[in-house]
Order: sequence, then structure tokens, then C-alpha cells
Amino acid sequence: MFGLRFIKTEPTQYVIQYQNGKAVREGAGLAFWHFAPSSSLVLVPTASVNDPFIFPLVTSDFQEVTVQGQITYRIAEPRRTAALLNFTLDHKGRYVSEDPQKLSTRVIDRVQVAMRAEVQMLSLKEVLSSGETLVAGVAEALKVHPTIEALGLEILGLSLLAVTPKAETAKALEAHAREALLRQADEAIYTRRNAAIEQERTIKENEIATEITLENKRRQVREAQMEAERAVQERRLQIRREEMAGKIALEEQNRDLVTLAATNAKAEADAQAYALTAMMKSFELADPKVLQALASVGMKPGQLMALAFRDLADNATKIGQLNVSPDLLREILQPQEGKDRAGH
Repeated sequence: MFGLRFIKTEPTQYVIQYQNGKAVREGAGLAFWHFAPSSSLVLVPTASVNDPFIFPLVTSDFQEVTVQGQITYRIAEPRRTAALLNFTLDHKGRYVSEDPQKLSTRVIDRVQVAMRAEVQMLSLKEVLSSGETLVAGVAEALKVHPTIEALGLEILGLSLLAVTPKAETAKALEAHAREALLRQADEAIYTRRNAAIEQERTIKENEIATEITLENKRRQVREAQMEAERAVQERRLQIRREEMAGKIALEEQNRDLVTLAATNAKAEADAQAYALTAMMKSFELADPKVLQALASVGMKPGQLMALAFRDLADNATKIGQLNVSPDLLREILQPQEGKDRAGH
């Protein structure tokens, strides 16, 4: 009534009251009465805003991609924003212009310009694989952009939801990636088979090495056995040589003994022959009867009897008959038999 009106703002709303072209009251979350006919109210929202965006761009290799994401910002300096855009309220509490709605469009335009500059420096594959780098570059460019600073805005965040190429390009990339994956799979299979072959070869080599080692061990055992047998044979041969040397030495001693015995026997025979020759020479002129008598000296009765019988035999043609009684023979032989028993 009478033009007085009451306004109550939220903590996220910055209100400025102008009278006669001057700001008489301003702040966030104010509540006050004002005279509407002479007052002008400017209400600038300071809450954060999330604006989605989607727009097509062209990469450095002339491939079209669609970039989809959202930007979060807020009005950090309401007076600067109110100086460039009309945030004035009418008597019904509505904005008198469309500038508040155009703020979002201006921000999205800045995002598009910055995003285009970044995308045009990258190839299609780089754009699709470097989302974080792309976001960081665009966000840094927006923070220092003159328009953003002039509007008093603060960029709180920027995120990319999707970067998609055209359907044909996507199919080509999928085919290329699929072929690369299949090639990697083939290489993995080849590597696995090669590894299996290599392991099998290693196992075979180990088996062969084991067989070689066993054969070497067997050869060493056989050589050791042969060495032992050779040592035994050499020892036996040495023993035989020693035995033979002993026999040779014994035979040589026997030979020397026989030679010495023969020499002695020859010398003895020569001496006996010499003595006999000398005796025979001395007896050449002697009477046989005398010699026979000398020979019978010292003979035993039996020997004398034998000489007697020999003489009888020599004169057998002159003897007609000779009788020898057993008693005579017993008398002759008894003394000899008694001596034989005494000797035994």
C-alpha cells in the first residue's frame, strides 16, 4: 500500500537497491521495505549453476566429433555482473529483460570457443584418448578469458561426458581396434605356443643333458672298473714276473749248482782217472795173482766166497761135479743176515 513493498532474498541472492541512480543498499540475503515508485531492485543469483553443452567440433585430421559435457560456475562479483547485464526486477519480482538467461549462453559460447581451439590441435585418436588433458586445457583457458573475468564469473568445474565421432568413423575405429585386438590375440597365442615350444625344447634339452650326464657317469664307472681291473692285472703280472724272476734266479742257482757239481764231478773223475791211471801203470808189471790177492785183503767172508765161486765158474770145464749143501749156504748167509737186522 502507498507503494511500499517488502523483499526478502536468499543467502545465494545478491540484491542491490538503487534510488536516483545510486546504490543505497546491497548485500546477500537481505530483507527490507522499499518504496517501489522511486526504487529499482537488482537481484543477482550467486548460487552455482550447472549448464550442459553439446556441440560438434573438427579435429586436426579433419574428423568431426561431438563433445558432450557440463560446466559449473557461479557469479563471484555480482556488481560487475550487474554492470554488464540487466538483472532488474519488476514490481511483480520478475526480471525485466532476458539477460539472466543469456548469461548461460555466453558461458557456453566461451566453452565452445575454448574447446574448439583445443580440439583443433589434436588428432581424432588423441581427442578420444586425452579427455583429462582436454578438460584441463579448456578450464585453464576459461579462467583467464577476458569475458569471464568481466562478467565476474568463477569457473568451478568442467567435465566431459562423451566425445563421440561419426558413426562411420566409429565403425572404422572399432574395426581398427578390433583388428588390433585380434592381432594382439594372435600374437598372444603365438607367444604362448612359442613359449610352450620353448619350454618343451628346454625339457628335451634337460632330458638329453641328463642322459649325457648319466652316460658320462656310466663311462666313468666303466673306466674306473677297467682301471681297477688293469691295476689287478698289472699286480698279477707283477706277481708272475716276480715269481718268474724267482724261478729264473732259482734255475740260475740250480744251473750254477749243476755246473759246479759237474765241474766237481769232472774234477773228481779226472782225479780218480788219474789215480786209476797211475795205479794201472804201477800194476802193469805186477803179477795178476798178486793183484788178486791184494784185492782180497780186507774182504768179507761173503765176498771171499763170491770170489771163490767165480773162480769155480772160471774153471767149470775142469770140474766134473760140485755139490754145495744148504747148510754151507746157510752158514755163509747167516752172518750177513744178522748184520742186516742189526742195521735196521
